[in-house]
Amino acid sequence: MLQQTQVSTVLPYFERWMAELPDFAALAAAPERRVLKLWEGLGYYRRARNLLRMANLVTARADIPREPEAWREFPGVGPYTAAAITSIAFGSPVACVDGNVIRVLARLTGDATEFRDGVAAARAFAPLAQRLLSPAAPGDHNQAMMELGATICVRHNPRCGVCPVRRFCAAARLGAPESYPRLASKTVEKVEVTRIWCENKNGLLLHRAHASSRRLAGQHELPTAAQTGLHTSALKRAPVLARKKRRITRFEITETIRSLPQFPISRGSGLRWVPWGRLEEIVLSGPHRKWIETIRNQSSSSIRAFEAINSSTVTRGPSSSTSR
Repeated sequence: MLQQTQVSTVLPYFERWMAELPDFAALAAAPERRVLKLWEGLGYYRRARNLLRMANLVTARADIPREPEAWREFPGVGPYTAAAITSIAFGSPVACVDGNVIRVLARLTGDATEFRDGVAAARAFAPLAQRLLSPAAPGDHNQAMMELGATICVRHNPRCGVCPVRRFCAAARLGAPESYPRLASKTVEKVEVTRIWCENKNGLLLHRAHASSRRLAGQHELPTAAQTGLHTSALKRAPVLARKKRRITRFEITETIRSLPQFPISRGSGLRWVPWGRLEEIVLSGPHRKWIETIRNQSSSSIRAFEAINSSTVTRGPSSSTSR
């Protein structure tokens, strides 16, 4: 859950997950739909599917593996995750190298190398992390290094005044800790997406991704213009309900939501009508659930205001200047 997600965001998800799926056996027995529902809002849903696959593989074994090499055979488990699991749970003497550890080591050494990305930096600092590892308490050492980077040696405004290893830190001596590590800047790609809001009194039109979809399999979203198959001329005349911006990795996405009346739906398009009462049951991507709630609330507020104006007009009746 913590991969590319902040701790503060993860905590309530983790608590709900552990209350319902406390071990591998419970997870392996859970249907994928329920797993994705518990994960809803965290994004990168392939992580949840990998967890489910891993639970099935682990429960099929006679014992739980204790070596990092064995854990890396499971889906979605890379060097960092394998090291974290085996060092903390089983005392395996292998160093964890995540973004926090990279930052600590880059500043301690004053390494001015510009790395292509975090993966390249992790690969470069892994030998040093391994040399520094305490073989007597590898799990504690790894957690201490990660916690140091997460709470003291932070990306911006590091708390050098209370850092327990400041006297060893080259970046602190140079007075420029925020200059490390040096990662090549990523080109931001801007993307424009038009999405469709089509409703009736019974429900909302949504698009469900195919089960083979790599990123969104089985999930629902407001359909894109392309998924509706409508001509662009019809879309341009449609009123705009909302315009949302978000960032996913190197993509800066602007999504314009336009309101359209009902239209014919072609078979196999993935479009389906979802009853209003079932919106809580289905798996919606996090942003889309928020957008739907916002637009529905706005619509309800407009209807209430309209009814209040009409009710007030009827109550007052004709004005005194026009009545006889």
